[in-house]
Amino acid sequence: MLNELARWETQARSAPLTLSLARCEDEVREAQRLRYKVFAEEIGARLPNPESGLDRDLFDPFCEHLLVRDARTLEVVGTYRLLTPRGAREAGCFYSQTEFDLTRLNHLLDRTLEVGRAAVHPAYRNGGVITLLWAGLARFIEQHGFDYLIGCASIGMADGGHAAASLFRRIGIEHMSPVEWRVFPRNRLPLESLDNTLNVPLPPLLKGYIRVGCYVCGAPAWDPDFNTADLMLILPRALMNPRYSRHFLPHG
Repeated sequence: MLNELARWETQARSAPLTLSLARCEDEVREAQRLRYKVFAEEIGARLPNPESGLDRDLFDPFCEHLLVRDARTLEVVGTYRLLTPRGAREAGCFYSQTEFDLTRLNHLLDRTLEVGRAAVHPAYRNGGVITLLWAGLARFIEQHGFDYLIGCASIGMADGGHAAASLFRRIGIEHMSPVEWRVFPRNRLPLESLDNTLNVPLPPLLKGYIRVGCYVCGAPAWDPDFNTADLMLILPRALMNPRYSRHFLPHG
């Protein structure tokens, strides 16, 4: 699915990077190839059809795909996928609904953009790529007038889930959503059997989401294929941290 933004492209000012939306299936496959490199080869996710070298699922055809390229090599080094309410209707649901019961958010979903599958090439994790992706995401939100942003933030479970339980205990104290926005995991992480007292750093992407102003909507779900604990997040555009709103949404 390509919309009127399909030909939009922005040149990064401080790095040899370009940002665009995927224009064709070949460009979507470039995003899927990067995702495979990060999720399967680096993290060890169990993906269907691993021999393809692509991370792809049934939602991809209904999403927009943000791409960051190295302007020198033209290699895709960062990607984000965006699922609009229309795309979710065509796909059958939002991706988050496969992991969580979103009943309490149903009245918001027609004004909501879902983001996911964020991936950055290991050699480009100095902040520039994700900043450019976020700028593109903000521009997409502004142009389409979405009021809410939702998505799942993943925490690795190489330690069996203790770090995830500890992070949830810590960030849930200050960043839990109002009760009317709570969601319920379909495959709940067994928090009661995990050590939640560890002092572990926030994963960079989750840390960024919290700084922007995201709420955590409830207990984490366990994704056995990716072996991650996934937190459902929501960001009301009206409550976005003013520092980031001024930077990414100058006309908002």
